[in-house]
Amino acid sequence: MTQIKPEKTNRQNWMAVLAKANWTDLAMLWDDFGNKPDFKILRPAETGLIMLRARTGAVGAAFNMGEATVTRSSVVSDSQIQGHAYILGRNGLHAEVAAEVDAALQDDALHQVVMARIINPLKTAASNKKHQAQQKTAATKVDFFTLVRGED
Repeated sequence: MTQIKPEKTNRQNWMAVLAKANWTDLAMLWDDFGNKPDFKILRPAETGLIMLRARTGAVGAAFNMGEATVTRSSVVSDSQIQGHAYILGRNGLHAEVAAEVDAALQDDALHQVVMARIINPLKTAASNKKHQAQQKTAATKVDFFTLVRGED
């Protein structure tokens, strides 16, 4: 029997950042990145559907909740490192760029630079966006209370 590790690997973390990143931010950071390796497309961006599964209250039997559109792509760098990406939605360029960044992150010579110049700024942007949403939600919070009027 195989044992499932509960913690995420580094690659899973950066893949999540790339998949959830704002496309314009990712494109700008990747365009500004110097000394990119050359890439050849192994699997051009293709869009399909996946089934979303859910559980009521996170317990009980899983059920099919609905479908979502995903786009995937695979590339190989000139140093023969493969990169893969799946993103929610239909943006093929997002999937291709995310796959290129994935391949660059697996290259020991580029890993630290790509983390510093692409992944960390994307993490910061996502954190800021989440913080702004939390502040907006907190500003609309309503506390309900009941007054006790006495004993009958």
